[in-house]
Amino acid sequence: MSGEAALTLTLADEAETIRLGEDLALALNKGDWIALSGDLGAGKSTFARAFLRALADDGELEVPSPTFTLVQSYELRIPVSHFDLYRLGDSSELDELGFDEALSNGICLVEWPEIADDLLPQARIQLRLEQSGSGRTATITAPEAQMHRIRRVLAIREFLDRHGYAGARRRFLTGDASTRAYESVTIANGETLILMDWPRPAEGPPVLDGKPYPKVAHLAEDPYPFVAIDEYLRELGLAAPEVLHVDYDQGILLIENLGEEGAVDEDGKPIEERYRESIVCLAFLHSHGMRQDLPVGDGHIHHIPDFDPTAMKMEARLLIDWHLPWKRGTPATVEERQEYLAIWDDLIRELDGVEKNLLLRDFHSPNIIWRPHESGVRRVGLIDFQDSMIGPTAYDLASIVQDARVDIPKALADQLMLDYVTLRRALGAFDEPTFLKAWAIMAAQRNCKLAGLWVRLLQRDGKPGYLKHMPRTLRHLATAMSHDVLSPLRDWCRRAGIELPES
Repeated sequence: MSGEAALTLTLADEAETIRLGEDLALALNKGDWIALSGDLGAGKSTFARAFLRALADDGELEVPSPTFTLVQSYELRIPVSHFDLYRLGDSSELDELGFDEALSNGICLVEWPEIADDLLPQARIQLRLEQSGSGRTATITAPEAQMHRIRRVLAIREFLDRHGYAGARRRFLTGDASTRAYESVTIANGETLILMDWPRPAEGPPVLDGKPYPKVAHLAEDPYPFVAIDEYLRELGLAAPEVLHVDYDQGILLIENLGEEGAVDEDGKPIEERYRESIVCLAFLHSHGMRQDLPVGDGHIHHIPDFDPTAMKMEARLLIDWHLPWKRGTPATVEERQEYLAIWDDLIRELDGVEKNLLLRDFHSPNIIWRPHESGVRRVGLIDFQDSMIGPTAYDLASIVQDARVDIPKALADQLMLDYVTLRRALGAFDEPTFLKAWAIMAAQRNCKLAGLWVRLLQRDGKPGYLKHMPRTLRHLATAMSHDVLSPLRDWCRRAGIELPES
């Protein structure tokens, strides 16, 4: 294990051994394996049981010892194979147990690894447990990438301990297309909170004027924007989660849990009432005057970035950079690229003078929490708004009416548009024709971005699951292009070989 980092932890009692198992379940990915060693009674079984139950999110999961079967497999969020090699007759029998296949498909947890050490991969997480007085000592050695993840989950545990949540139960909640991940944290009184794990992203390659994509597209890189926008929304009377504790440097936030219900039913279909109430919430937000500089933290001011032409065009470029080569097998020609970008220059100029306000940017089903026991606009909980910008208000309406992840029936989409326009008329002066033109442009811009983003997530990031949204995205793009102002883009897509369905 030469050159690998080592970490030594003191575990005061069995409860801390269990917590270590639970925490490491949050750190491991498919292809990782733990070489779990230690004398009899050192706590290997306690650790393994806690690890598996945490990954299963089932505190009663039956975890039989694999001492006689040699391997026990679990189909969990990440599949796990639990090996005990103590009774392995010959190290060559490891192949018969299917170790290589198990490791390629998930995580392997191996007790008594020294029995077959010469046949096990050297790239491993070595965890040695030793009795120490009334407690234990855990020594962890791992390659840099795995150790980075382990140190991260332990830093989050220290964060919780520091703020009075020692012993809190942590479980994986969700990840997203960014570097952020979320945990549910159950505290001593049984209440469940949400932890946002937001490590600062690595500086990506330059894509424009020497800047990486997140900087050009104004994506938040630390918690300041989230907390600033959160406080602003709460000040308006909207339901954003209370931020309970935050470590701005490490990117760790503990926030209120707004609830478990969303805007779709168990079959993934939109619930009309919840979408229509979300439109009320959006119209309410847009009826307030715009504020761009928000105080946050100790003397920090968050200046909400503008959705400027550079950012709009950068996002729209994803269609030509990623979608077009994937679709037809050849990249755009110089002439196609020049014409496409010139069309977007003209479309963006059409937005001069349109209504602008705070854009939540991803105002769609994954970021809407339904709160049935609340009233008015507080029935709609808002999350994931850290990338908010100042720009055409039509953008957020396009985000929800053309939900990227949900099929919205045309009748409901039409009703949502009517609801918004009616509410805005009632709340004050509203230029409907100009707004609808802006809606078409913003819908097209968003869907050009998404059509490229799904391919980038597949090809660059190894996340194929998002490709299932592509047919819907292209339908939405076709709908946006039914407005006369989009006819040049519609014609360009046809000539380039991007076939859009009938709108």
